[in-house]
Amino acid sequence: MKNDPLLQPYQLKHLRLKNRIMITSHEPAYPEDGMPKERYRAYHVERARAGVALTMTAGSASVARDSPPVFNNILAWKDEVVGWMRKLTDECHEHDCAVMIQLTHLGRRTRWDKADWLPVVSAGHEREAAHRAFPKKAEDWDIARMIADYADAAERMKAAGLDGIEIQAYGHLMDQFWSPLTNELDAPYGGSLDNRLRFTFDVLNEIRKRVGPDFLVGVRYTGDEQLEGGFDRDEGIEISHRLKDSGLVDFLNVVRGHIDTDAGLTDVIPVQGMASAPHLDFAGEIRAATDFPTFHAAKIQDVATARHAIASGKLDMVGMTRAHMTDPHIVAKIIAGEEERIRPCVGANYCLDRIYQGGLAFCIHNAATGREETMPQTIPPAQKKRRVVIVGAGPAGMEAARVAAERGHEVIVHEAANDPGGQVRLAAQSERRREMISIIDWRFSECQRLGVTFNFNSFADGESVMEDRPDVVIIATGGLPHTEVLSEGDPLVVSAWDILTGDVKPGENVLIYDDAGDYPGLQAAEKIAEAGARVEIMTRDRAFAPEVMAMSLTPFMRALQKGDVTFTVTWKLRSVQRDGNQLLATIDSDYGGVTRTRLVDQVIVNHGTRPLDDVYFELKPGSSNLGAVDYEALVAGTPQKVNTNPEGTYQLFRIGDAVSARNTHAAIYDALRLVKDL
Repeated sequence: MKNDPLLQPYQLKHLRLKNRIMITSHEPAYPEDGMPKERYRAYHVERARAGVALTMTAGSASVARDSPPVFNNILAWKDEVVGWMRKLTDECHEHDCAVMIQLTHLGRRTRWDKADWLPVVSAGHEREAAHRAFPKKAEDWDIARMIADYADAAERMKAAGLDGIEIQAYGHLMDQFWSPLTNELDAPYGGSLDNRLRFTFDVLNEIRKRVGPDFLVGVRYTGDEQLEGGFDRDEGIEISHRLKDSGLVDFLNVVRGHIDTDAGLTDVIPVQGMASAPHLDFAGEIRAATDFPTFHAAKIQDVATARHAIASGKLDMVGMTRAHMTDPHIVAKIIAGEEERIRPCVGANYCLDRIYQGGLAFCIHNAATGREETMPQTIPPAQKKRRVVIVGAGPAGMEAARVAAERGHEVIVHEAANDPGGQVRLAAQSERRREMISIIDWRFSECQRLGVTFNFNSFADGESVMEDRPDVVIIATGGLPHTEVLSEGDPLVVSAWDILTGDVKPGENVLIYDDAGDYPGLQAAEKIAEAGARVEIMTRDRAFAPEVMAMSLTPFMRALQKGDVTFTVTWKLRSVQRDGNQLLATIDSDYGGVTRTRLVDQVIVNHGTRPLDDVYFELKPGSSNLGAVDYEALVAGTPQKVNTNPEGTYQLFRIGDAVSARNTHAAIYDALRLVKDL
């Protein structure tokens, strides 16, 4: 271990970082009233305790009132932030973990109808596609005011005891001054590169006046916009040299690309099915050109890639940010020689996609992340050993088995299929989502380590479950596709699952009625389009695939738009009839008053699942709780004590899609918060 490149210390000016692994700036949207309170603190402290050398908070903290928190950002322009940041920093410092914060003015990357309804401001009037606000072009008094805002915020962070700050300069206000595409100003802040960089150096100079020479200051910036008309790699390297030569900056944190569109953002922060570490070599070029401390993060999700980044000299500190959302104990497991036990990030991007839709960042398969106050990242042992029988080995069942086994219970799992996985295994049939299977593989490996008994090809019924003499029974049987949604013609349609499993061959002219708006409809469409068929995806919603959020939708859209695929919103499928060797589909609208038809050779319905719950209802009468769940206890994170049937010999619960159609995270969260207290 002492020779592991990742575990070598790094000296950044006066600050000694104990290893080379960091969490880069990101906003999990956990602030309350704009402040990093207990949820936020617990999230960062958990990772500090596990050994990360540097945690970078906020992505990004807003320095000004007219930079409203569209991502529930920390409000660094308020004096009260000092106390909250000091508490977080002090607790991380107790674990020898450095703390920094990213500061920004969002510029046009926000909305005018948030917070105080002030006009959005930028270096020009050009609208950002992602947030749709037409900005005011900054005046001289705006510029002077915003320079002071940055410096005020930096001063607050020094007062809070942080080790340093990072200025955000990609896609936000700073970069909007840099880019010829967004800077419409005249001199002295527009035109030449010198002028476009003037705002940045005015800000940095003012910050240095306030915080002094020893407080660490860095810049996270794009070294190549990869946009026609924007600045390119050569100009990005020139900017890198100027930042270094200014003497105002202590480190560079490099990204590549642009974030003004969903597609651009997804290229900067790649998701599932896209290449890992796509910008690492570029960051290495910046490091080689400048010979200056260089940080970088972008889908560096595994230890081997992170180790290569440091060993090859491409980076000085490597960011594993989403990876630490999945497993906060990466460093501890490296030190313990247990790399194979690291819970893998599968790139599902449930975390980031949620914040861009106004939610909190949660990991698709670590339900304790963001819930550290109530959910354990390390499962505690139970006081009394019990026999837990689980029916179903999808994500809910596998998580239940893992957590119960960690508690020290005897665990028996029955699964009807040859292998564990359930709907996750089905999803992973598509190349674009094959990483999903790691959700199951990791749990199966952990369960085997913990001695869980698996019975595959086991169609468990009430009798076979009772033969195991259970103390607790958990039904995690999932659901089956529901396609009976028509006034006429239900037997003529097939499900998206039929296409994904290969049980039904794709047609040549296909209508997909997607009334769930989730992944199976998209995956079926892509498979059919790849076969050369004509596809129409129809939804009654006014937005396409609303359950597949922006960044995760991007790779699908790129693939589907290359094929013969039509997207139709606000129409619903009413009926299907045979018309010779074809199908006549009648469609109408929730808005009323009109019908139309489609003549196709195949109709696919994606309408979620209905619970596969026969064994649950068979076992319910003999259970002590008659299947009931105390929701107050469940939400509070306390044990289930319902005992409505004193004659019952076992507790009975059902979780995941065996209750109702939801998603992978919901299934895993069901299991964790129920079983952690058994």
